[in-house]
Amino acid sequence: MSNSVAIVTGASQGIGRSTAIRLARDFSAVVLAARSADELSEVAAAVKTMGAESLVCDLDLSKPESAQILVQAALARFGKIDALLNIAGAVPQIDLFEMTDEQWQAGMELKLHGARRLTIHAWEALKESKGSVVFMSGSAALDPKPAFAAVAATNAAIIALAKAFAEQGIKDGVQVNSIVPGAVMTGRRRSFLEKWARAHKMSVEEATQKFPEEAGISRYGKPEEIADLMAFMVSPAAKWMTGTSVRIDGGEVKGI
Repeated sequence: MSNSVAIVTGASQGIGRSTAIRLARDFSAVVLAARSADELSEVAAAVKTMGAESLVCDLDLSKPESAQILVQAALARFGKIDALLNIAGAVPQIDLFEMTDEQWQAGMELKLHGARRLTIHAWEALKESKGSVVFMSGSAALDPKPAFAAVAATNAAIIALAKAFAEQGIKDGVQVNSIVPGAVMTGRRRSFLEKWARAHKMSVEEATQKFPEEAGISRYGKPEEIADLMAFMVSPAAKWMTGTSVRIDGGEVKGI
């Protein structure tokens, strides 16, 4: 996939970081978008070692103007967009009966609306390149719980949004899919486990073992495993896949 350009949001850490570095093996350039310029600079250095160019765009996609700024920057530097990977966005894990309207909206604004706006602004360039879009949802969409109500609602909306874009993409030649990862060991999850362990007076090691057992899986996923799936879904090998939501969760979701 020489002379191909990918935009990766949420590229400063976790799954986004791993995806950006993984795509540098296949793409000639990766546009790195997130709010932390320092962390993005570290990812840019890793991308360079893989032989790809990069462009660092430190911006907040929850702000409506950021999507257009990001697309314009990518086109100004590289002249095209072949793949868009919408990974940015963390929705707070607050109980359904305790979450305020402001907290609910803040979670939706980045992960759902930020991805929606960015995809719309990138659409013409993706039509020209016959490119690909991947949205990242999450397993809470398929198994909602009161403590994860906003997470579940946002992730379910992401799957529906991807389906709607895919329908238009069939007409315009743009491939659109979503992925639904389960429990992945990222920095954010480690911080959650440390806090949970302190609250329950147990070690982090005990907490780390307890959660996969309760979820009915053998272990947490690795960000690199999600990145490998992302890379496949924007590769020529997956070009006939569109409108599809792919689970990667170690068997966490037991329903069909």
